[in-house]
Amino acid sequence: MTSKPRTRVLTGITTTGTPHLGNYVGAIRPTVQASRDSSTDGFYFLADYHALIKCGEPARVQRSTLEIAASWIASGLDPKNVTFYRQSDIPEIPELTWLLTCVTGKGLLNRAHAYKAAVDKNTAAGHDPDSDVTAGLFMYPVLMGADILMFKAHKVPVGRDQIQHIEMARDMASSFNHLYGEHLVQPEAVIEESVALLPGLDGRKMSKSYDNTIPLFAPSTELRKHIAGILTDSKLPGEAKTIEGSALFQIYQAFANADETAAMAKAYADGISWGDAKQMLFERIDREVAPMREQYQALISNPAQVDQILLEGADKARQLAIPFMRELRHAVGLRALASGNTAKVAKVAKSAVPSFKQYREKNGQFYFKLMDEQGQLVLQSLGFESPKAAGQTIARLQTEGVSCLPEIAPLLEPVQAGHAQVIAELLNKMESAKVIK
Repeated sequence: MTSKPRTRVLTGITTTGTPHLGNYVGAIRPTVQASRDSSTDGFYFLADYHALIKCGEPARVQRSTLEIAASWIASGLDPKNVTFYRQSDIPEIPELTWLLTCVTGKGLLNRAHAYKAAVDKNTAAGHDPDSDVTAGLFMYPVLMGADILMFKAHKVPVGRDQIQHIEMARDMASSFNHLYGEHLVQPEAVIEESVALLPGLDGRKMSKSYDNTIPLFAPSTELRKHIAGILTDSKLPGEAKTIEGSALFQIYQAFANADETAAMAKAYADGISWGDAKQMLFERIDREVAPMREQYQALISNPAQVDQILLEGADKARQLAIPFMRELRHAVGLRALASGNTAKVAKVAKSAVPSFKQYREKNGQFYFKLMDEQGQLVLQSLGFESPKAAGQTIARLQTEGVSCLPEIAPLLEPVQAGHAQVIAELLNKMESAKVIK
């Protein structure tokens, strides 16, 4: 009896700062819990190449890599049961990034949220749209795509703001497979609705950007000091307090069980003093974190041990990456001159056909796009309120052809000059191949 194949799950964290309680509750703790699921094959990596896009401080990137690796291990991640590695120890990842770059349309990258935000900010300030925008920021989604596609990840746990990157990785895989055959696995985004977004000291989302974080493995005295600084209202002891909007209560709830949470809610209603509430929060967090703090400090004091763990993980990862990269190099034609198989590649390319793709973005709206035989973007819609409305517009293009373009133009991104003829040819090919969806 053959065992069921394990689902491959991949998670990365960028090495740009010291892990804080928000990282622990939102990423580290659920990741460690998921790593113990015997039905999954876990890949966990430190995204230090990504860090170079955001941070120009070499010492900070190095220190953050150590701190995050130590945090994951101290929190219970077992490197023996998962594949735990540093991104920069896998040279096949940047090589795959280039292969994906060669099949990824610039139009796709133009719509990446981070790039669009930078352009919008420059435009609002009256600057050149690409002022201070590096090629690294622009190409960030391709590197992320390579991280995922290199190890044939089936599922990638992400926040809602990262869904677009998974969709883009799927587009890259589709484009590559259109040209060279079915080599890349299309990943799925997994949204953990139950994962808490922890507020910081000032009530806003806990983030290094807001300077409102509580370091995860701060000594007890420092932890107590940070908690004392959590913003509260001016209600006096004895006055009932509201749990809605209370950063202190939300942080407590993220660590407490149901009974403890209910007890704290009752204490709020009974008028607990803020000093006593903060003491309860400190004791609850310290009870969970203290047993891990000792191991964390031991790892921080022995970076050579952490290096060894990461290098062993990289060796394990490269046992998959090296032969897979060899396969991909052969597929694209980077092969020994004496080898054959050129006819197979030509056959795959010939069998590729244009296609419509319909999908949903994080804003809740529905979109579609028309891709040519090489997987390049030709036509992109704006957002629709329902999938039915998007599908009806696709149907009009399929039945009426480009004659309906002037009428549906408000529903599309501007069609470049000369593209109407290209669109007409693609629609005809789709009709001929009987693959219109």
